[in-house]
Amino acid sequence: MYDLDTFLTHTINSLAGVYAPVDFVTLSVSAIGVPLLVLAVAGQWWRRGDRDNTRHVLVATGLSFLLGLAVNQLILLLVPRIRPYDAGVSHLLIAPSADPSFPSDHATATFAIAAAFLIHRMRRLGVWFLAAAFLVSFSRIYIGTHYVSDVLGGAATGFMAAIVIRFLFREGTRLDRLITGIL
Repeated sequence: MYDLDTFLTHTINSLAGVYAPVDFVTLSVSAIGVPLLVLAVAGQWWRRGDRDNTRHVLVATGLSFLLGLAVNQLILLLVPRIRPYDAGVSHLLIAPSADPSFPSDHATATFAIAAAFLIHRMRRLGVWFLAAAFLVSFSRIYIGTHYVSDVLGGAATGFMAAIVIRFLFREGTRLDRLITGIL
């Protein structure tokens, strides 16, 4: 399995440095993808329509995002995987990271957002967020900072966090009404 992971990572990363415009776009997606998605989620707060449901989904999305990243911190303590550029598998287009490689926080964050929207039946937005999650995750492999399995692990963490939040944070509860009533 490691050989396949290394091969796929190297294959994707070998495209880096070939076309400057593609590098620029990929570096940009990697750098600002997560903040843009967070802003896109936050911007939905004032969306017209079923305000209570939308706000519930947005809070659940934020909780999924935070839970996924918290779980990642625990995993990073247990699985101190070196980065692919440190293993000679990829060449890096950005400054090196001091954190272990597995799982990818970028993948976790973006897939938690997409999963929360999909699980809460906001499919149109969920599909857009899912496409963005794939782009951000691909960019992390392309720029040389993650293995393919790192982003797959991050995606799994993000989806699991969204599922857990779906069952723990119920719509219409007193806590939900308090939080969604803000603003």
